[in-house]
Amino acid sequence: MRILVLGLTGYLGGHAAEQLRALPGVRLFGGGRATVPGPALDLAAISPGQLAERIASFAPDAVVNCAGAVGGDAVTLAEVNARGPAVLCAALREAAPGARLVHLGSAAEYGPSAHGELVTEESPTRPTGPYGATKLAGTVAVTASGLDSVVLRVGNPVGPGAPPAGLPGRIVQQFRRAGGDPGAVVRLGDLSAYRDFVDVRDIARAVVLATTAPGPLPPVLNIGGGRALPVRELVHGLVRAAGFRGRVEETRDGSPRSSDVPWQCSDITAAAASLGWVPQYTLEDSLTALWASARGGPAAAPAGDRVR
Repeated sequence: MRILVLGLTGYLGGHAAEQLRALPGVRLFGGGRATVPGPALDLAAISPGQLAERIASFAPDAVVNCAGAVGGDAVTLAEVNARGPAVLCAALREAAPGARLVHLGSAAEYGPSAHGELVTEESPTRPTGPYGATKLAGTVAVTASGLDSVVLRVGNPVGPGAPPAGLPGRIVQQFRRAGGDPGAVVRLGDLSAYRDFVDVRDIARAVVLATTAPGPLPPVLNIGGGRALPVRELVHGLVRAAGFRGRVEETRDGSPRSSDVPWQCSDITAAAASLGWVPQYTLEDSLTALWASARGGPAAAPAGDRVR
């Protein structure tokens, strides 16, 4: 099986490629904005015709699109998250119309929901900012493409190798700078929002299952931990995993999205039914592995069958 992974150099793409590469009989190809073996494939800038030529040279049986932007201005987000999937779908229709497309979306596409509510794939999509809106535009491009496709709508990723662009990776950086200083103070914004955390290795496993599943899949599948936890609990878990001896101060300031979306949790029963997928890693597993990876250690195996 020939699989092309776009966004190979990113956090999610790297983990997905690692698991896909381990499958028997797979020949993996990669592309991204950063330097990787093979030609650069920048979905934000390449034309559909150019991309079709590149895709035809790979002759893929499946394409996994992990390319995406989580930060930057609205123009950058639109170029990568909205234009990128639209260009990819146009190129695939020309160069590999029979290939399975697995596209990574985001739970941010749903926007706010009532406290305690689990959003299903049929729930209204009401994103509150440019990130969620551009990810939703990318999802629409994929689901309306007519291709054999599925969008995996991912919750809040956490786990080994988390980048500093996200809160878990940023906290790890601050803890490492503090070292063992008991007088160190790490100041963070409001941590009261609830989020649905999912281990990056579980996300990668969902990608593998979606890429190799026989027959058509639902257009969208939620991939999350299946329960909402306060962001504060993630921070306290990292304190324990790192053995941080200083003090964490929580201010009233924070990201606008935290106040706009105080609760977020996905119903993941459709992924279980369609892919046989349930999360294997607990939040404690994820944070332990994140801290170990930051210090150059190995990531641990899952402690239990699922998060619940």
